[in-house]
Amino acid sequence: MRSDTYSPHLDGDRDWRDTATRFALVPLRIFLGVTFIYAGLDKLTDSAFMKDAGAGSIGETMRGVRDSSAIPAMVDLALENPVAFGYAIALGELAVGIGTLLGLLTRLAALGGALISLSLWLTVSWASDPYYYGNDLPYLMAWIPLVLAGAPLLSVDSALRARRRQRVGSY
Repeated sequence: MRSDTYSPHLDGDRDWRDTATRFALVPLRIFLGVTFIYAGLDKLTDSAFMKDAGAGSIGETMRGVRDSSAIPAMVDLALENPVAFGYAIALGELAVGIGTLLGLLTRLAALGGALISLSLWLTVSWASDPYYYGNDLPYLMAWIPLVLAGAPLLSVDSALRARRRQRVGSY
């Protein structure tokens, strides 16, 4: 059983495990990026969601979870202007999803995704019993590897890093 994460081969001879290790975060980036883009677009295009009151509205959702959330003051803050809060969440999800999918400022995008997931866990899905029925906590945990590692492959970040290395190497 191998426990190393980087290839011991200096000549570039890699086996499938080395390749799998290098690409391990790519499926997670694709899943989280597409999911957050979809979530943001879904909120922006849902005529019922971006309203202060009514079935399916952000305002009604926030009022419904206020008393069962871990931090009711956070919900109260959102309830001061639920529509603006709904737009902030939707646009934040879009920015996070696009950044993650493209691998652009990946660690920052992942931190944003983790904060969105944390805030949703502490408010909307806090009352889930048992806790693992709430979907926001697994999303929060899924963001952590991307916060720590970024997007080392197939990303704008890695292309920019390689370009900087070339420039520094040519001096």
